[in-house]
Amino acid sequence: SWAKLPPNAEEKTEVIIHTDFKTYPPDLARRLAESDGVVWALGKASAGMSEAAYSELTYEYPMAAARALKEAGAGSPERPFRFIFVSGELADPTGKSMQMWARVKVRPSYVSRRRWVLIVVRNTGRVERELPELCKDTNMKTHIFRPGYFFPSKDYPDDRLNQRGSLERAADVLMTPLFSTLLPSSYTPINEFGPFTLEILKGRWPQQELFRNAEMRKLMKTPAPAAST
Repeated sequence: SWAKLPPNAEEKTEVIIHTDFKTYPPDLARRLAESDGVVWALGKASAGMSEAAYSELTYEYPMAAARALKEAGAGSPERPFRFIFVSGELADPTGKSMQMWARVKVRPSYVSRRRWVLIVVRNTGRVERELPELCKDTNMKTHIFRPGYFFPSKDYPDDRLNQRGSLERAADVLMTPLFSTLLPSSYTPINEFGPFTLEILKGRWPQQELFRNAEMRKLMKTPAPAAST
C-alpha cells in the first residue's frame, strides 16, 4: 500500500478488510457497533459515473452501514453511537438539485480497536435527509458535516499523488490560495478537517446535527473544554 502509517499504528488500530459495503454479516456488525461512532467519509467525484453507480457509492453504502449498526444495537442511552456523515457544502436534502452529487452523495481505512470507526469518504443530500430518520428513536445520533474545498496536504506528498490526478494537483496550485485567501468560509484546511470530525465524535457538540463549513472554522478556534479530573 502507498499509505504511510505511524510506527505505532498497529497498537491503536484494528484493520478489517470488508469488500461488500452493502452487506454486513451479523458478527461484523456487532464488532463495529461496539465502537463509539463512525466517521463516514467515503466518496469520489461524480464525473464519468452513471447516477445509478454514484447512488450506490454515496447513498446505498452509508445507509446500509447505518442499518447494520442499528440492527446490531449500536450505542446506549448513556453513550450514543455517533454517525458522522461527511457531506458537501452544496448538498441538497430536498433532492431537487440538477447536480447529481448534491442530490445523492467512501475509501476504506482503519477501524479503531475500541473507540472509533473511521471510513474515509465524500457524499450528500439524500443521505442527509434519510440518515437522521433512520437513527430516530435509537441509541444512535447523526451528525452531518459539510466541508468546503479541501485538498491533501503538501506535508503528505503520497496522499496528494495517490488521491488526486495530475490535473487536479495542477489546479490546486491556484485553488487552495484562491479559496483560503478570498473565500475562507468555503475552504476546509485539512489540518482542521480530521480533528473537527473527531471532536464531534467525542461528543463536544452533542445535540447539534448539521455543521456548515464556516461554522466549523469558528468552532475550531474555540478552545476545547478542560478534561475533567
